[in-house]
Amino acid sequence: MSKINSLEELKAFKDKVRGNVDLRIAAEEANGLESKLQITSKYKMHILVCGGTGCMSSDSEMLISNLREEISNSNMSEEVLVVKTGCFGFCEQGPIVKIYPDNTFYVQVKPNDAKEIVSEHVVNGRIVDRLLYVDPIKKETIREHRHMSFYESQVRIALKNCGIIDPEKIEDYISVDGYKALGKVLYSMTPDEVIDQIKKSGLRGRGGGGFPTGLKWELARKSQSDKKYIICNADEGDPGAFMDRSILEGDPNCVLEAMAVAGYAIGADEGIIYIRAEYPLAVRRLEIAIAEAEKLGLLGNNILGSSFNFHIRLSLGAGAFVCGEETALMNSVQGGRGEPRLKPPFPAAKGLWDRPTNINNVETFANVCKIILNGADWFNQIGTEKSKGTKVFALAGKINNVGLVEVPMGIKLGDIIYNIGDGIRNGKKFKAVQTGGPSGGCIPASLVDLPIEYESLQSIGSMMGSGGMIVLDEDDCMVDIAKFYLEFTVDESCGKCPPCRIGTRRLHEILEKITEGEGTLEDLDELKKLGTIIKNCSLCGLGQTAPNPVLSTLNYFYDEYKAHVIDKTCPAKKCKKLLKYEVIPKKCIGCTLCARNCPVSCIAGSIKKPHVIDKDKCIKCGVCFSKCPVHAILKV
Repeated sequence: MSKINSLEELKAFKDKVRGNVDLRIAAEEANGLESKLQITSKYKMHILVCGGTGCMSSDSEMLISNLREEISNSNMSEEVLVVKTGCFGFCEQGPIVKIYPDNTFYVQVKPNDAKEIVSEHVVNGRIVDRLLYVDPIKKETIREHRHMSFYESQVRIALKNCGIIDPEKIEDYISVDGYKALGKVLYSMTPDEVIDQIKKSGLRGRGGGGFPTGLKWELARKSQSDKKYIICNADEGDPGAFMDRSILEGDPNCVLEAMAVAGYAIGADEGIIYIRAEYPLAVRRLEIAIAEAEKLGLLGNNILGSSFNFHIRLSLGAGAFVCGEETALMNSVQGGRGEPRLKPPFPAAKGLWDRPTNINNVETFANVCKIILNGADWFNQIGTEKSKGTKVFALAGKINNVGLVEVPMGIKLGDIIYNIGDGIRNGKKFKAVQTGGPSGGCIPASLVDLPIEYESLQSIGSMMGSGGMIVLDEDDCMVDIAKFYLEFTVDESCGKCPPCRIGTRRLHEILEKITEGEGTLEDLDELKKLGTIIKNCSLCGLGQTAPNPVLSTLNYFYDEYKAHVIDKTCPAKKCKKLLKYEVIPKKCIGCTLCARNCPVSCIAGSIKKPHVIDKDKCIKCGVCFSKCPVHAILKV
């Protein structure tokens, strides 16, 4: 690959390589109508296999190797292209294989399925029905992903290229208008015009607080300095969150290009991606993308023949959750301890190495180039009045369809749970959803019609956060959930300020006391009082939001807390110290399995006679419950 020195050369390069993805794009745009296909690809068929971390952990790498081997054995290597892509999003059904031009979507594919896919689908044109998705509600077999409830309501902007392009080939990215936005701003827009477009679009930070992106850029541009920095925050630390990771694994160049656009807008010549070392695949694909972009002259000096210089490097973090806070992040980049500092001064005025610095997270950057190419008005029409565009969520927990979803801002919570997520597993009752990770709150089922937007979530004691969405059912104890998140924040607190260092530990101790059956009504008052003090007095966002899981569950599930402290019971039967086990005489067959496995010999009874548990001796280990073959043990 030789260096690209102008917009004309970039266009010529795109025309040269566009056949790489033309068949895929044409098939998507044709919407299943083969008569509309206009294909320039030299290959007649493209087989796309998910190469995200989740599917690779389920042997998708071997699946790719087997597919290529079978295609070679069938003498079709010149006609069929196997592509390793990023995440398709439908993680519950991975590994996923998608075949163009007919848009067939195979799920839960194993390496030994490769031979049948090639012999049946590729060679003979016959669909392998057993690998198609079966809707768990409608019991229908579905061939194309666009007809699946998981995808029907999604609008993909940040994830647009994930599952379409090969993230390790810059040619694929350029084929889908990659680096066109950078060329546009360098040759037809002033920095102020770029910032104005981002401001008009209404794009807000996707990493937590939702600060207006354009305003952040404007503040950094106005700061005077001989050196400025752009930082991409890829330190995604929320339990259950994998949005940024999937973008970096599936479309790394979209972040690099957006960082360069931001650098041009604020006057920076250096970018840093702060990414946790626990994301090895994302790190490797970023390294490949940076090297290829530099080789083509799309990063480095005199980009696209202009006078603009911009370099990007990686900075690996050690996985400290507090380093998601921007000042702690910068301290870590500088080689210091990951601790926040007081603001002001804000990073836009005094950031990395005391120079003006702009920090956005991965998903925020993933929207930038689409806005530049399509215009602020296009983006502005998606979402709500104050929350524009789309949001990516990692949908997990007690939900039928686990995965990565991108939906318009303002969509109702229930639409995500029941339409995209296909409802609660095992026919259980929906109880709550936890959004925003350790910084967020628990939203009860009664608020299922709540529109998902920044202000609406904040008004009920939760937050958008980076996009974790954990669904809870009737078997989940809300006191235990609050305790789980407090355990996380206690461990992750940097310890710099007493309200967070000491206060979160005291909160956790009270919750532990309650779940062990030793709580009082006074403890509930103390939880609320202490949580409010921690929110108001902590130094950074970690401490200021740490009480949210406690305060939101207290607000919406107060009766559950009362059951723990007054009745000394856990309604969800989760809290071990509050459980009691009883034998149901009519069900017990006297097999003695429970008695033989009880570690403290507290179960008595004769063979073929109902057994009895001595509750005073019982240590509540649950072995009897798990061993009983006829479910004759009852949790009470």
